[in-house]
Amino acid sequence: MQSIPQTLLAKSPRAGRTVSLEQHLLDTEQAAALIFRPDGRWGRNWCRFFGLLTPEAREKFLLHVRVAALFHDIGKANEDFYRAVTHAAFIQQSLRHEHLSALVLHLPTVRAWLAQHDVLDPDIITAAVLSHHLKAAPDGEWKWCQPRGSRTLRLFLQHAEVQAIFNRITTLTHLGHIPDLPMTPWTDNAPWLEAWQRGMRMAQECARQIRKDNARRALLLAVKAGVIVADAASSGLVREGYTIEEWLEAVVHDIPMDRNAISTAIIQPRITHIAAHKHRPFVFHPFQEAITTQGSRVLLLAACAAGKTLAAWKWAEAQTRAQELGKVIFLYPTRGTATEGFRDYVGWAPETEGALVHGTARYELEAMTENPSDATAGKTHQLTEAQERLFALGLWSRRYFSATVDQFLSFMEHSYTSLCLLPVLADSAVIIDEVHSFDRRMFTNLVAFLKAFDVPVLCMTATLPPARQAMLREVGLRVYPSPEEPGVLAALEEQARHPRYRHHALPDQQDALQRAVEAYRAGNRVLWVVNRVRQCQYIAQLLVQELGVDVLSYHSRFRLCDRQRIHAETVAAFQQDGAAIAVTTQVCEMSLDLDADVLLTEVAPVASLVQRFGRANRHLAKGLTFRAQLYSYQPDSVLPYTRVDMQAAQAFLAELGSGDVSQYLLAELLEKHALHEPQADYSARFLEGGYFATPGVFREVDDYTQPCILDGDVDVVQGIIARRESYDGYVINVPQRMLSSQAEVPGGLPKFLRIASSAGYDIARGFIGE
Repeated sequence: MQSIPQTLLAKSPRAGRTVSLEQHLLDTEQAAALIFRPDGRWGRNWCRFFGLLTPEAREKFLLHVRVAALFHDIGKANEDFYRAVTHAAFIQQSLRHEHLSALVLHLPTVRAWLAQHDVLDPDIITAAVLSHHLKAAPDGEWKWCQPRGSRTLRLFLQHAEVQAIFNRITTLTHLGHIPDLPMTPWTDNAPWLEAWQRGMRMAQECARQIRKDNARRALLLAVKAGVIVADAASSGLVREGYTIEEWLEAVVHDIPMDRNAISTAIIQPRITHIAAHKHRPFVFHPFQEAITTQGSRVLLLAACAAGKTLAAWKWAEAQTRAQELGKVIFLYPTRGTATEGFRDYVGWAPETEGALVHGTARYELEAMTENPSDATAGKTHQLTEAQERLFALGLWSRRYFSATVDQFLSFMEHSYTSLCLLPVLADSAVIIDEVHSFDRRMFTNLVAFLKAFDVPVLCMTATLPPARQAMLREVGLRVYPSPEEPGVLAALEEQARHPRYRHHALPDQQDALQRAVEAYRAGNRVLWVVNRVRQCQYIAQLLVQELGVDVLSYHSRFRLCDRQRIHAETVAAFQQDGAAIAVTTQVCEMSLDLDADVLLTEVAPVASLVQRFGRANRHLAKGLTFRAQLYSYQPDSVLPYTRVDMQAAQAFLAELGSGDVSQYLLAELLEKHALHEPQADYSARFLEGGYFATPGVFREVDDYTQPCILDGDVDVVQGIIARRESYDGYVINVPQRMLSSQAEVPGGLPKFLRIASSAGYDIARGFIGE
């Protein structure tokens, strides 16, 4: 039998640095106390975010998060864990350490000891401890205290470090003498079996109670998330050699945004650029000015190209003047839209203040350095090497964020990275763009977030079905502009009512092909939108044969490096005055800011059609008398949509008719023909987890595609990985049916990647496969 270690370890020793269990628990308590201190902005905003509004509630939260921080890794005082962090070979541990930590909290002596305190809630402490690695459940793979190895485990609960932590809790809480702890090993018998059974009963009771007690649930959620944040901070800062107090003082407790910060960093540079580009002074629209008076919870509905984004930054500026905030977060539904938002707006900020945050952000920023926009010229906005090693914590110092919605809101489904960014979210004015495009799961998470948490939020889109408008109003968003602002509403309606298009229904794709060819030869900019990638590739090839010119095709089945190039080429082609032609899938509905003269589209769901039409005559650049021509036709398959979607779209198009069409008319008919959507139930894993936490899925997942590397790129990617650079430019999503089950992933590549054949790839058309 191994002797009792002199020093218990919290982590595997690295570069000669050893972190004892006692020190890590004290560090985590210190991090919690410093991050969430009541006199600090982050502490106040964190408590406001969770609804802990009174001084008593804030003090109660701080006490609980500090006690839970001291308990969270106490279960590491066991033989398996010590062997695992001191041996190079893999050691199968019988129990997860946080499962043991929570089990200790249900020992009768410990429970009775905590019960002496008239404020402490042992269930909340247990829940935070058990769930801090997001691998705890009442059953299944992460069932609490389900042994994976031996059913006997030697514990070190009598160790001086464990006793020291209990003494620290006594000092913090003024409880009496520390409780006696078992000297016997853990087994699935007494006293441990009884502790687990008691814990499972209390977990069920706690889950029932928090559904009825909002105040208790708010405290539970704040403490659970707070322990994860404090643990990430203490672990990361110590690992990278920072002094916890100094780093947190500099980053967390920096000054709030002053009243002119956003104007100086974002708004003024952007409008100066617009004025120079248009060769006339910039003037804000009335709705952009008046949005500053609409309060902290707003749903902005305005037509395409009306100027919503600048209005959003004006709104954010008003929020930073109304309360102490440190950041602005602009959230988009896709990586492409987040990148464009960064390029056009956040990129104007000083490089130490702006951040692009999504799965391929590092690669996008590297590409921007080589091909900068006016906003990003001379800047990198890259995290330093030290910040990158801190992962999510490396972003805490930034002020302006352009990000995908998943990066900040997927904490609702127990995303660890998103939970580590939660203090940033609580300290921000939050703008959420293109909410019409959220799938059902995303929208459910959004309304649950808005109902549960108090943070300044502006949601915006051009059009939104009535059911979704009603759900957002129900969770406190004020629709703007409204009849209460007649002047503002009239100005926007005048713009929206102007006829921009003329719609024509076509019998079939062949007729659409003829119209596209004629329009291009007449010198028009022609955009053709289809519902499936294969059809996009096929029509582009037909047009090449008919016209004898290069035809752009843009869809999701490209390597990222090629998709970036084609995106830029497509935007550039439609910015010039001569003829242009491109075929795209629904990716154009958000990520392409185009101004087509002629738009052809397969019939698609009503909201998609409205967004597609918005890619034509977008900026009225050809004058008020010009009408873009819209052509629609029935595809040969309803996929990837449903027959119900298509039936509603046909009714929408039939009523649209063949006359002049305005954006106002599109919005009006969208309200009439949009499909009914079930009322959101406001549930999410983070809200309902109680004692437990396992990761869920924030958005509906495409189970039919797989991230891949082309076999011809393997050597290049292996070299990039060896240099610790970003290989994202070579990743491509390929349908699983097009992949060989025999292709093995070479060494040095991440295991989640598959290998696809380069023979099926064309840099102009993407992955064709067949």
